[in-house]
Amino acid sequence: MSRRIVTLRYRLEAMVATGLVRVLERLRPDHSSSLLGLFCRAVGPLLPTSRVIERNLELAMPELDRPERRRIVRGVWENLGRTLGELPHLASLEENTLTGPGFEVQGAKYLEQQALCDGPVLFVSGHIGNWEMLPPAAAKHGAAFASFYRAAGNPLVDALLRTLRNRAMGGMSVPLFAKGARGARESLAYIAAGGRLGMLVDQKMNDGIEATFFNRPSMTAPALAAMALRYRCPVIPGYVERLGPARLRIVVEPPLDLPNTGDKRKDMHLLVQMVNDRLEVWIRKNPSSWLWLHRRWAKDLYR
Repeated sequence: MSRRIVTLRYRLEAMVATGLVRVLERLRPDHSSSLLGLFCRAVGPLLPTSRVIERNLELAMPELDRPERRRIVRGVWENLGRTLGELPHLASLEENTLTGPGFEVQGAKYLEQQALCDGPVLFVSGHIGNWEMLPPAAAKHGAAFASFYRAAGNPLVDALLRTLRNRAMGGMSVPLFAKGARGARESLAYIAAGGRLGMLVDQKMNDGIEATFFNRPSMTAPALAAMALRYRCPVIPGYVERLGPARLRIVVEPPLDLPNTGDKRKDMHLLVQMVNDRLEVWIRKNPSSWLWLHRRWAKDLYR
């Protein structure tokens, strides 16, 4: 009986999600972005998760007063809503449009350089702006990369999201690795075979290594650093800057200089710290553009 109830719940959730996607698809990309952005901006601050956002801001940017924090909280929810509203339209966004919906790539030469090279490449970013635009934008410049994803709890909704992401890639077949032990093994084999892999590394990992993030000790995932140092492959940093409704700028930076001190543990820590420092610089430019919803620092700081 319980299995039937779960199956029914999954189907109902999938029907609602599919219906919402169908409605959004009928709208212009900027209207779809604004509709969900305004909805999340209004509803999000009322949710308990907003207390986590505000506490994160207190820990990371203590110089902000309460009105400034509240403004950023609203902006975080709006950006998340816009990101969701834009997902059904990513495949239709054109590059270098003068006005309205579209995207541009700053630093496209770094993508094009990697497109001409053989061997593994790692792309590193965080949940900034519309991070869903990173894979299709890189693919349009010949540097398509595989990526990790966190599967939705509802497998029917998860299939819908995967369909939207695959459509954004223009039908290009690139692996999506589920987060977890199996996905980690598969991604390592993919890199070993010369593949390109993108990773969002801005969330806490309890069994990671300690590095500094916003001047506080933060457990950080070491997988990207471990792969980069093992294969001595390029690490390309980049993020997405929101310019307006469904209007985005993908900023691609030069490859990082990999440390090579002769001490593997020291190199690992140096590279992890290097990545955290880049993330912090990007986030400080526009704090509202980062997904502050997760407890990024030690648990006792959130009591």
